[in-house]
Amino acid sequence: MTTLVTGATGFLGSAVARALLDAGHAVRVLTRQGADTRNIDGLDVERAIGDLNDRASLEQAAKGCDTLFHVAADYRLWIPDPPAIYRTNVEGSRDLLRAAAAAGATRIVYTSSVATLGLNADHSPADEETPVTEAAMIGHYKRSKYLAEEAVRALVRDEGVPAVIVNPSAPIGPRDIKPTPTGRIIVDFATGRMPAYVDTGLNVVHVDDCAAGHLQALAHGAVGERYILGGEDMTLREILECLAKLTGRPAPRIRLSHRLLAPVAAAGEAWARVAGGEPRLTRDSLRMARKMMFFSSAKAERELGYRARPAQEALADALRWFQANDYV
Repeated sequence: MTTLVTGATGFLGSAVARALLDAGHAVRVLTRQGADTRNIDGLDVERAIGDLNDRASLEQAAKGCDTLFHVAADYRLWIPDPPAIYRTNVEGSRDLLRAAAAAGATRIVYTSSVATLGLNADHSPADEETPVTEAAMIGHYKRSKYLAEEAVRALVRDEGVPAVIVNPSAPIGPRDIKPTPTGRIIVDFATGRMPAYVDTGLNVVHVDDCAAGHLQALAHGAVGERYILGGEDMTLREILECLAKLTGRPAPRIRLSHRLLAPVAAAGEAWARVAGGEPRLTRDSLRMARKMMFFSSAKAERELGYRARPAQEALADALRWFQANDYV
């Protein structure tokens, strides 16, 4: 049988597709018409043209597939048309999982995000049970992923859809072609475009370890359960100090206040509305940066056999890829 993967042209999705191929799966990937396919070019995969906003294309792509990895999402932190992100992340996910179940899929892995989880006020690592509400979601991306995860839970509970949920933290590593916000930190530092930093924290995981966790969730995850796939908790300052050792560049010593950057974010959004494109700093991303996004993967380690390498190795792999591909 065949495994369907969405988001395979992207960063994490391409790592999942490669891990599946290495494990001997026949892989079909859902790609949008005209998508940048550099991350899957040369891979032995079947391509199905479709879109999360086109239900008929999802039904066609799911035919003959016994397994689904739904990794695709609209993860923009700023969007001029907010309803679009809900159509893709919530309605599109619901339509896809229903299509896969109707086509006979016996296992589904849905890729959510740690963005949907609660945080601890004392900055200790949060887990899958840390309390959270929709009201705590900052911005349309987080809210859409929260609602999408709730929709997946409802499909499991009410319609018997066989889905396991995984919540990746901040993946880094090779093939970050966009790059992601975390990858952009690495590129900006390595090119001397980060003279200062803000006080924030991330959970950093190698993208290939996170992909391996997806396959472990397929094999060992309990339907309806969710599993954090993370790595090492690091403040932004610690990330930059690690990059300084890897590059020989000095880490910035100027720490900027979030309040000082608020008018810069507002101005960037205003300019983006006029000129198009996406601002590098948004009010929502600044609000997110006030949080220490620290998480524990103990449940995945215990129940799935999940393991993640040290963050320094992940940062080094990402840096080498960016250098080899002329980002740096």
